[in-house]
Amino acid sequence: MRIVAGEFRGRRLVAPAGTGTRPTSDRVRESLFSILGSVDGDVVLDLFAGTGALGIEAISRGAASAVAVERDRNAVRAIRTNAEALALGDRLRVVPRGWREALRAEAEAGSRFDLVLIDPPYDLLADITADLGAAVAQVLSPGGVVVLEHARGAMMGAGGLPGIGASDATTRRYGDTEITVMWTAGAGT
Repeated sequence: MRIVAGEFRGRRLVAPAGTGTRPTSDRVRESLFSILGSVDGDVVLDLFAGTGALGIEAISRGAASAVAVERDRNAVRAIRTNAEALALGDRLRVVPRGWREALRAEAEAGSRFDLVLIDPPYDLLADITADLGAAVAQVLSPGGVVVLEHARGAMMGAGGLPGIGASDATTRRYGDTEITVMWTAGAGT
């Protein structure tokens, strides 16, 4: 797995061993960032970060910073290894917590994110969808964009993730993976 474009283009990332992590493929990341367009200056939240590839890709493409939320210890080690190898310093903050606790803490701290990238285990999505949308909405900047990676056929509906208040959404398929991009009012589409 490698960074597809930007400052760190071509640099390899390590993946955690034995965690069941399913890193987002290079092809899906390239397509996703083509849909998003410029992320220059964005503050990014990478939920269920795994390797940190989505957040790191955003930084490589000009995002100001990213927060990687991941609870698995081996995955946290992999994210930190990747951040150190790229000398990201304070551009990437790793939060070793579950998504609920992390989002609650970020909301209490007044954190706001322009881009939220969500890549949960596919089998977990149905159980967390309602709570996830409402929790993400608490840290989403006005005009923010939310991206959800999910299994093919796990349709999010016309409005995307409940609770986000998407003004527009699109779903794209890449083999067994789909990404749903949700733009909130004021976001560029």
